[in-house]
Amino acid sequence: MTTPVIELVGVEKAFRGVPVLRGVDLAIQAGQTCTILGGSGSGKSVCLKHMIGLMQPDRGHVRVDGEDVTGLSEVGWVALRRDFGFVFQGAALFDSLSVLENVAYPIREHLDWTEDQVRARVAESLEAVGLSGIERLLPAELSGGMRKRVGVARAIALSPRVILYDEPTTGLDPANSRRIGELIQQLQHDLDVTSVVVTHDLDLCFRISDRVALLRDGTIVLDGAASELADRSAPELQRFLEGTEPLPPAWAEPDDPKQEKHSDG
Repeated sequence: MTTPVIELVGVEKAFRGVPVLRGVDLAIQAGQTCTILGGSGSGKSVCLKHMIGLMQPDRGHVRVDGEDVTGLSEVGWVALRRDFGFVFQGAALFDSLSVLENVAYPIREHLDWTEDQVRARVAESLEAVGLSGIERLLPAELSGGMRKRVGVARAIALSPRVILYDEPTTGLDPANSRRIGELIQQLQHDLDVTSVVVTHDLDLCFRISDRVALLRDGTIVLDGAASELADRSAPELQRFLEGTEPLPPAWAEPDDPKQEKHSDG
């Protein structure tokens, strides 16, 4: 077995004394599209934020390329995030900035490029998500599906090795949800990236995934190849489909805007 690109080992996390992750073990291999499936408030996004250093575990370890990055300093994470793209649930675009400036944000943060180089990379990123020529528009002028794709364009602007997607189809109609799924697959093929997707959208999950991990009660209760689970007959998947997931816990809150801005790179 090759060294995983990302690995969570016995990760535990609690908020306000309420356990959310109770010993999560998950290893993501290079080139995979791995979907973490689970109900609202199950801790899926918490897992994702541990992978990029936006949260630190109370116990357990986070490894990137085999290196233990648990407790890594913010300076260390800034350098490491250069290889990660993060697509936030609400796209997390800056309302006062144009599409150009939103997509250029991580480039300006991490690279000392000329303005011509920045604009060229923004144009390439927008073209990759099917949105050429919209640089001057503001987020308020975009549809929900377009905002999601601009968020993806920003995530790929630094040519990352890994893209993390937090509920990429939430709030979208079926047609736009399908387009986002197709985009994830296209980028996986074109950019040869490792993708981690958190979602409760079962159709998206089995449309895009190589591997599926089901998170319940703070642990991974099912982990296997998507092709083997596609008939949805596994008992834990049946339980998920039957809607017996718990209600979101008291700790579940909207994403912190500071975290969103902080991780644009």
